Amino acid sequence: MKLAVIGAGTVGTSVAKIASDYGHTVTALADSSSAAINPDGLDVEDVLSKKRGTEDIGTDTVEDALASEYDVLVEATPTTLDTAQPAYDHIRAAFERNRNVVLANKGPVAQRYADVRALERESEGELRFEATVGGAMPVISTIEDYGPEHVNALRGVLNGTANFILSRMAAEGLDYDHVLVEAQDLGVAEADPSFDVEGTDTALKCVIAANVLAQGEREYTLDDASVDGIVGISGSALSLADADGRTVRLVGEIVDGEIRVGPRIIPQQSPLVVSGTENVVQLATENAGQLSISGHGAGGSTTTVSIMADIRRLE
Repeated sequence: MKLAVIGAGTVGTSVAKIASDYGHTVTALADSSSAAINPDGLDVEDVLSKKRGTEDIGTDTVEDALASEYDVLVEATPTTLDTAQPAYDHIRAAFERNRNVVLANKGPVAQRYADVRALERESEGELRFEATVGGAMPVISTIEDYGPEHVNALRGVLNGTANFILSRMAAEGLDYDHVLVEAQDLGVAEADPSFDVEGTDTALKCVIAANVLAQGEREYTLDDASVDGIVGISGSALSLADADGRTVRLVGEIVDGEIRVGPRIIPQQSPLVVSGTENVVQLATENAGQLSISGHGAGGSTTTVSIMADIRRLE
């Protein structure tokens, strides 16, 4: 299929590089200020080398890319809250041209889910967004396959940065500030880690999953989530939990239509105790009991795997 990739950060770049391995052609690639377009297929390495040289990606605009020839728009710009712009306008432009849309950007389906679905209903295009929840883990598609009406609850560890920090604190008896600096040095945490450590990222993922589970009967946004982060967690608290055979993880949950995110004391043998940057999700199902899905929850190549899976579903 022909892909237009909007967003040339870690995920968008990875999609552009890997697309040909999956039999797809990138016909447009755009960052925030410019775009390169070729209906016969871009030389991705050449385009990316220009960006690495601090030049514009190309001589075209994002609007030109959205109006170009493609089958699937891959929206991989940074997540924004409130109006979810400019991603929402990108989605609208694609649907108005009856193109399919695959999201890596959480904003539109966390903050404007009903609006995006309305755009989809008016279009011949289809929306997919597996990559917005859990990176490479097939959380959304599993809910869809089982039937949202047969999934009673979701619990998960859904942020690799927070999980890395808590894992290191517990394993080495270190304090939060020390491990945060270590995570930043390793590239696991951003220079401004607030989105991860304050629980916002986990909450957005839970909001998206809650919208899928609600099947249009209710729309969730970040305002509907009760959110606490891990900033106040002390090394002594983890040591006390360890002495009792337990540990602490940042857990997001959807139970009885309510979304809650916060640090939870859980048994060390719980399926929710994953280490490092790993993620895990538990689905409580009506007829299949508890189902656990674990794996890498972030990163360019891992997120790209989910994007490619969504594109395959559109073929």
